[in-house]
Amino acid sequence: MGKTALVLLDLQVGVLGRLDPTKLSEYLARVAATARAARAAQHPVIYVTVEFRPGHPEISALSQMFAPVKAAGLFVAGDTSLAVHPDVAPEEGDIRVVKRRVSAFQGSDFDAVLRGLEVDTLVLAGVATSGAVLSTLRQAADLDFKLTVLEDLCLDTDDEVHRVLVEKVFKRQAAVISSEEWIEKLL
Repeated sequence: MGKTALVLLDLQVGVLGRLDPTKLSEYLARVAATARAARAAQHPVIYVTVEFRPGHPEISALSQMFAPVKAAGLFVAGDTSLAVHPDVAPEEGDIRVVKRRVSAFQGSDFDAVLRGLEVDTLVLAGVATSGAVLSTLRQAADLDFKLTVLEDLCLDTDDEVHRVLVEKVFKRQAAVISSEEWIEKLL
């Protein structure tokens, strides 16, 4: 039987800084509580972050999403904006994966890590609902992982897009529940 992993996507200072600050403190407290519960239940906690090399050689001028990142010189190795927010920082034993695209699988060793840990169930949370969460969910479903999305631990700059994804789209491929519900199942 496989394992379950909590996957926290793009919880970096530079990403979270684009969100409504009035929502951030409460959100980070829920993420921290969920990560503690996962660790207590001996589920791996995997932090997936985006990072590029100096000069952004990974980014094509054809990339509509990442070309502006390259032009602005953002998310370059060594930049403080790449750090996971200190309120939800990884702890000893947590796993870190660096990606070069939106999905956790693309341009990373995420799949190898999951296979090595014998993980068959992913519990997804992070930013943005319409970005990393959606892309990772779709690819994970195609790879036959069992999926849960923690709807209150996903944030997006567009509340309506978030709502449509968690209420309609994600339910086609994943269980969509609150972090509180998931924690209760662990106890």
